[in-house]
Amino acid sequence: MSDLDVNLVLRSTRVVTPGGTRAASVAVADGRIAAVLPYDAEVPAGARLEDFGDDVVLPGLVDTHVHVNDPGRTEWEGFWTATRAAAAGGITTLLDMPLNSIPPTTTVDHLRTKQEVARTKAHIDVGFWGGALPDNVKDLRPLHDAGVFGFKCFLSPSGVDEFPSLDQDQLAQSLAEIAGFDGLMIVHAEDPHHLADAPQKSSEKYADFLASRPRDAENTAIENLIAQARRLGARVHVLHLSSSDALPLIAAAKREGVQVTVESCPHFLTLTAEEIPDGATEFKCCPPIREASNQDALWQGLIDGTIDCIVSDHSPSTADLKTPDFASAWGGISSLQLGLPAIWTEARRRGRTLDDVARWMSTAPARLAGLHRKGAIEAGRDADFAVLAPDETFTVDPAELQHRNRVTAYAGKTLHGVVKSTWLRGERIADHGSLAEPSGRLLERNN
Repeated sequence: MSDLDVNLVLRSTRVVTPGGTRAASVAVADGRIAAVLPYDAEVPAGARLEDFGDDVVLPGLVDTHVHVNDPGRTEWEGFWTATRAAAAGGITTLLDMPLNSIPPTTTVDHLRTKQEVARTKAHIDVGFWGGALPDNVKDLRPLHDAGVFGFKCFLSPSGVDEFPSLDQDQLAQSLAEIAGFDGLMIVHAEDPHHLADAPQKSSEKYADFLASRPRDAENTAIENLIAQARRLGARVHVLHLSSSDALPLIAAAKREGVQVTVESCPHFLTLTAEEIPDGATEFKCCPPIREASNQDALWQGLIDGTIDCIVSDHSPSTADLKTPDFASAWGGISSLQLGLPAIWTEARRRGRTLDDVARWMSTAPARLAGLHRKGAIEAGRDADFAVLAPDETFTVDPAELQHRNRVTAYAGKTLHGVVKSTWLRGERIADHGSLAEPSGRLLERNN
């Protein structure tokens, strides 16, 4: 690519590249990264220079687990607000979960409905997961051909009637179909029998809620999923891992060659059961936030590669559904805008680097979804960036969030890492809190 094509150069003393963080100038042409050049490289004639000094330039984050709820439950969120929150938080690509919208993304017609709704509202790039239900095996290949990135299923009740869970026979049937075209199944892995046997009662006490979602429910579901993936040669992904007890099982399966990947989420890695007040259902999610010792083990799983990536599982609701009763309150944590500073705050405390954070929150999720143009600052990729002041702090004020419903478990917390600007294909889409008009594109698998 010639200098004549380069229209933008981003310069920083700290650019996070696949080879490590270094001083560099990143040349951008036609929305793509043309080259990563030495810091003091000459700026081509006609190109604009953006010099970020010592602020860190990260690859734009990729969040593969977001409940946008649009259409059908737009009072909970929506593409306009979700993608604004994402852009403000340094996220440049998200994949929308197939449920909590009406219709769910379980047929090609339903996918097209969602795409039409998102098309004019997306501030960042948006793709879609499909859903695997007991009665839609016939729809899986058409959805795959229509560009969904894979298929989500629940092994226990999802919380919404229009998205029923799969039993083990139905899971096997769907997995066999998806393996036939080398698709990916992403799984909410909690075993319904363990949940049914656990003590369930209305209570404002977090300890009672925690007892109702035992680790064994996750462990058993993951064990069964790995066995099915092994038998069928299927690709599976464990969503929102909360129980560290499952890590040895997952690590053994990976060593054996079972095609299994795993994510965890900012809330499991930064919040602990011990700190959750009674009645504080902004902390409720399923599976639940567990104890500090469990969190330490999850971090070890990230560091040793058993856990592949960190994504938000942003699952908002209206404030009235967050009643003080943990049994009946809606389960979901809103963190789309806060995931990067939340994780960086804890990562730096544990001696990790922004190279690690970029790998966990950008490179690995992009690889999981097959988003070959995303996830790294290197030539040929989309010019998607998050510019972070890593040593600056802020205290979370819900009123300043872009989420439609500003209920957050992070309210009042002081976090390290201020997102100064976010760039999508070489265009600045967020700048010190102000946001540009929507310019995101709808993504399909392999495009």
